[in-house]
Amino acid sequence: MASDFSRTLALLRKEKKISQRTAAADLEVSQALLSHYENGLREPGLGFVVRAADYYGVSCDYLLGRSMARDGSAVTPSRLRDVSTDPGEDNSTFALQRKLVVNSVALLFEIAEQTGSGQLSAEIASYLSLAIYKVFRYLYLADPESVEAAFRTPSGQFDGLCNAQMALAELRIRAAALGTGGFGLETEELRLPSLAPSDLARNFPGLSQSMLTLLQSVADMIEPYQNIKRGEKRSK
Repeated sequence: MASDFSRTLALLRKEKKISQRTAAADLEVSQALLSHYENGLREPGLGFVVRAADYYGVSCDYLLGRSMARDGSAVTPSRLRDVSTDPGEDNSTFALQRKLVVNSVALLFEIAEQTGSGQLSAEIASYLSLAIYKVFRYLYLADPESVEAAFRTPSGQFDGLCNAQMALAELRIRAAALGTGGFGLETEELRLPSLAPSDLARNFPGLSQSMLTLLQSVADMIEPYQNIKRGEKRSK
């Protein structure tokens, strides 16, 4: 929690364009203590978290790094069932996970459509198709009655070949999003809509919660590894 909280706390103050001294006075703490909070040297109590959330107009979940949406509407997948308010909705784990992925994919294509780039949409489709193909092949291999000849690419080669093609697709997606061309793509003039979490929630109200929740889930997944240096072991 410390790293997420300190980073977000400092960012919110800078966005508000106020000094640390002013924020400290408004939040009823000393400037030294606020500096410690913003630099991750100390962890705050619950009272300060609530005051800071009210002061900056965000949710406590956002301030603590538990949601990428400032109003706290996007939560981790494990909490999705708890926050669902539609009694007629299928709230099984499978249904919620499916909704999370399907809505996020739909949002990617909506964003690509807004840029006006057919190339970007095509590259996103190619990348996702490769990922789906790989997962299906893994499931297929788990079936004891699977027939190798059902696919043109041998089981010992498909994942490496897909990985190579996905690496190229990643380069092409970056180029297509910038409109710079290269990697077999043409130069285009396009403009991405703002993808800041607050703008996503405002511009794509029907899909943004799933995307923000997915982003938060992946951040939680990869964070334990991001500061590991070569030769170090990850603590359990």
